[in-house]
Amino acid sequence: MVAIQWGPLAARTLFFASTHPHRHAVDNSNSSYHQKVQVASMALQEWYDQPSGLWNTTGWWNGANCLTVMGDLALADPAIDEAIRIKDIFQNTFYNAQRTSATADKQLGANGKFIAMYKYETIEEELPGKRRSQGFPKFLNNFFDDEGWWGLALVRGWDATGDNYMLTAAQTIYDDMVVTGLDPTCGGGIWWSKDRKYKNAIANELYIALGASLANRESPRKDWYVRQTVEAWNWFKQSGLINDRGLINDGLHITDQGCVNNGMPTWSYNQGVILGGLVELSKATGDQSYLAEAVTIANAALKALQDKDGIIREIDRCEPNCGDDGSQFKGVFVRNLAYLHNVAPHDNFRDAILKNADTIWAHNRNSKNQLGISWAGPAEAGKGPTAATHSSAMDVLVGALTAIKK
Repeated sequence: MVAIQWGPLAARTLFFASTHPHRHAVDNSNSSYHQKVQVASMALQEWYDQPSGLWNTTGWWNGANCLTVMGDLALADPAIDEAIRIKDIFQNTFYNAQRTSATADKQLGANGKFIAMYKYETIEEELPGKRRSQGFPKFLNNFFDDEGWWGLALVRGWDATGDNYMLTAAQTIYDDMVVTGLDPTCGGGIWWSKDRKYKNAIANELYIALGASLANRESPRKDWYVRQTVEAWNWFKQSGLINDRGLINDGLHITDQGCVNNGMPTWSYNQGVILGGLVELSKATGDQSYLAEAVTIANAALKALQDKDGIIREIDRCEPNCGDDGSQFKGVFVRNLAYLHNVAPHDNFRDAILKNADTIWAHNRNSKNQLGISWAGPAEAGKGPTAATHSSAMDVLVGALTAIKK
């Protein structure tokens, strides 16, 4: 669950595509993925708040994922990029999000679900003699998974805009993960937070994905990024995080005798981020074996996540009550499955992406073109659509744009 408290100035929403009037629901039978994802992107921006550079109804790390899906869309369809001015969104978020006064606190529940608390207060103008209050300057905070999400979003921002300051910021995030997150506990890996109490899968997957991504984009330090990432993946494989079904559990239990798999849920996003990381690592090294390892994980995940109709559901079948954090997870998996499919095409990957995209559009969309948590529908299930549920489902639509070509 994410509890969000917004300051009074955060209520005003900027819709960058204001020159394009809001559209009514699009007829599914006559609508291409291009049309669907353009409408979905416009609906997402109805939650966008210009002063904070974030999306109302969701949390800090979810905002990074909203930004990432917009970056993926810009790369997949330049015409939509131009129409809704995605580059402007990246630039505004880069400037304003790290200047928003913010605090973050997270706890791991007994059921393996995270409870995240974020508090924001945007300050529109600096007052004489008063500095603007800052919460997470340089997109750094106490949680390495938060940092990793923003690092990947900024890498995608560099891909989409070519703005070097975004790549520099991603490098700063990675350096912070190395310097303050790595230690020999459990034989290696980074901690979940700077409190150093828990080593989990998602923080380490993000560390792998960001390091490999930077190896492919920053040539002066490429060899170093590759060494760090190969070491991180080798540790991950032997750490015990991957269980005997080939699925990745949430984290490790630290004992006096060593570290063991804690048996907590194999959340969908834990099966996803590593796929994108291994795609980037294969590209950086030229070693195709990393793709083979990713394919093995992806197949195990699809077997666990798809229902009898091929619809992807969260591992514990929690829909529609997966909490505000859990509502983001499935889209992260499909996003990274699409990255893998783009370089290692498999019919079952393509079928899963397209089946879920079609089902989302047909059954999980309300009259405002907002997308909910249950991909089989209805959109109003649970608390109804939020920026998190919508951007998660939108990951599938964007994935379909590229998957259909393979």
